[in-house]
Amino acid sequence: MIIEVTNEEEMKAFGARLGRHLNGGEVLELVGDVGSGKTTLTKGIATGLDVDEDVQSPSFTISRVYSARDGLTLAHYDFYRLGHAGIMANELHETILNPRTVTVIEWGGIVEGALPADRLTLNIVSPTETTRRIIVEAHGLKSRKIEQAL
Repeated sequence: MIIEVTNEEEMKAFGARLGRHLNGGEVLELVGDVGSGKTTLTKGIATGLDVDEDVQSPSFTISRVYSARDGLTLAHYDFYRLGHAGIMANELHETILNPRTVTVIEWGGIVEGALPADRLTLNIVSPTETTRRIIVEAHGLKSRKIEQAL
């Protein structure tokens, strides 16, 4: 599936639509260059999960955790500044196993070995300065259900 957006509002709206279909235990891998809109998409996902806090990029903190609807948690990771997973792979593994947590991972290639087989990969490419193309690829049954719901 390919989704095309032309501005930040459309990126957030798509994220919110996606977030409304999440019920915990999902892993979303966001792939894209710096500035492609990964954190903007995450802000939209947070809206769909009814997160009340201002979602910020975890580039310098590596992770941020937010309370969401229905007792869920949104865990947002950004591994851009890490050369290798190190002990973060253990934390990520524990987070992914929590059925009440939605996990969003930016720069997941650094922790590839810790990522579950069943995940939704959203590859964001920039054909123009303002347009973004989101290529949605489901890996596994749970992720396929989400993709089909979109």
